Amino acid sequence: MSAIGVVSSCSCLCPGVWLLKPGMQKMSSFGLHTAARCAAKDYYEVLVLGGGTGGITMSARMKRKVGAGNVAVVEPSETHYYQPLWTLVGGGAKQLATSARPTGSVMPKGVEWIKSRVTALDPDKNCVWLENDIKISYKYLIISLGISLHYEKIKGLPEGFEHPKIGSNYSVHTVEKTWKALQDFKEGNAIFTFPNTPVKCAGAPQKIMYLSEAYWRKTGKRSRANIMFNTSLGVIFGVKKYADALVEIIKERNIAVNYKRNLVEVRADKQEAVFENLDKPGVTEVHQYEMLHVTPPMGPPDVLINSPVSDEIGWVDVDKETLQHKKYPNVFGIGDCTNLPTSKTAAAVAAQSGVLDQTISLVMKNQLPTKKYDGYTSCPLVTGYNKVILAEFDYNAQPLETFPIDQSKERVTMYHMKADMMPFLYWNALLK
Repeated sequence: MSAIGVVSSCSCLCPGVWLLKPGMQKMSSFGLHTAARCAAKDYYEVLVLGGGTGGITMSARMKRKVGAGNVAVVEPSETHYYQPLWTLVGGGAKQLATSARPTGSVMPKGVEWIKSRVTALDPDKNCVWLENDIKISYKYLIISLGISLHYEKIKGLPEGFEHPKIGSNYSVHTVEKTWKALQDFKEGNAIFTFPNTPVKCAGAPQKIMYLSEAYWRKTGKRSRANIMFNTSLGVIFGVKKYADALVEIIKERNIAVNYKRNLVEVRADKQEAVFENLDKPGVTEVHQYEMLHVTPPMGPPDVLINSPVSDEIGWVDVDKETLQHKKYPNVFGIGDCTNLPTSKTAAAVAAQSGVLDQTISLVMKNQLPTKKYDGYTSCPLVTGYNKVILAEFDYNAQPLETFPIDQSKERVTMYHMKADMMPFLYWNALLK
């Protein structure tokens, strides 16, 4: 599997309106690719690490530049997931199976699929090491390894998921447990968490909360539910325009928000969640729960920590405008594994792919990159079974909206775009 344990590691739970952004209009068809092997050759003109959203998208673009036989993708997982759908899977609105495709079916035809795991990067020698001490050299390297989930950093997890009443929309193994916990809810505290780390799609931890609230209203259980959002952050959302709208929704629906609270332990046998007060380090509080949705701590994939291509934390160190590596001019990064100061979403990957395509084109011609990425990202904030606030914004947390309407308002049309149109466009346009 990819670095996070599920493929589509550069994908996130919010696809945005990426197809409408520049650079996404020119699509071409490609057919089925089923062959996967350890490594057919030991050198490729373009080597892509990761077969998630960023990796597949960039390999399709590079195929058109240098020819399919000169491009290889390193990806160990047999399955590619469209993770933005998992919010709706956890809320019972979609089936998990609809989010999955065989990796071979999304791999651009003719591009080499190296079914292995990256174990080390040596950019000074223009090569990477795979499992079984296989060495692959490259002329250009694109790193798209996604983000890692760390349930184990919360005491009592992941083994706590063996108990009922607890789920997490961030893992293929636990997303259906969210829906089960939602259905089995009787009365008491329903707690939704946000960790004290970077996460993919910062809106997803609260989307399932709004869906849960709507489900309990529909099933007559709402009056017996005390809904709590315990977040490590000091605000509900990082962009004021959308945060203001969400605060109003939270008030209307009588949801309690506890800021600066970080989940540190789950006692699943007792149905207890322990939170640290980040304003008072070391001080904890225990909450009983009838349902608990966990958003896990996240971080860079292990192979990138202390790697020559990474910053001091472990994120791939790229120029925020061109996506070219700051030290190695033939190395590039895209998506969740980079230190780009924007939200980690599939929409961001889509916007980045157009810029990176142009960056690499110019670098291949020994010219300086000119196209600049403005940090565009998008998060469809699901606030009910037929409502979405479509948040779109840039590096400066300023709205960067597609439609000539107030996107901070809940809209049925945006829900259908999120639930129906975006998955279709993802499989049939973005990845190609």
